[in-house]
Amino acid sequence: MRIIAGEYRGRRLAVPDRPGLRPTGDRVRETLFNWLGQRLDGCTCLDLFAGTGALGFEAASRGAARVVMVENDRVAYEALRQAKALLPAPRVELIFDEALRYLEFGDERFDLVFLDPPFRQNALAATLERLPPRLADAGRVYVEAAEPVAPGEGWRELRRARAGQVSYQLLEKR
Repeated sequence: MRIIAGEYRGRRLAVPDRPGLRPTGDRVRETLFNWLGQRLDGCTCLDLFAGTGALGFEAASRGAARVVMVENDRVAYEALRQAKALLPAPRVELIFDEALRYLEFGDERFDLVFLDPPFRQNALAATLERLPPRLADAGRVYVEAAEPVAPGEGWRELRRARAGQVSYQLLEKR
């Protein structure tokens, strides 16, 4: 996986061979960060199903003040730890935990949340339901899934696109 812009531009990070683990592709990340305005200076970000760390490390590279990455797979977590040390990425905090459990405990609020859970988990509805208390005012949520999600009450869809078998959306808390 390659970081496409910012401080760590061009850096390549190893991706462990794990079932369901797939980095967000360059084209999708480019589109997402075009939507977000390229730079994330001062933003606090949560990469809730961090996996390869593609989204979280890209956010850190583009100036996010703080990026919290949550991962519950030991092998993927170890790869994230190695990538963080390699860059080095001092504004990135790694947490080994289940995503929904992480949302239940703590009170930090985030400007931007990346949601890219393994497609087979069907975790998006439960996650979106629990997410609002952890979002800053006008917080935005990036969602990547096999099919577009119907965000439901309290959410507004800002953008939507598709690349191959991946649907991705940018939502905003109302």
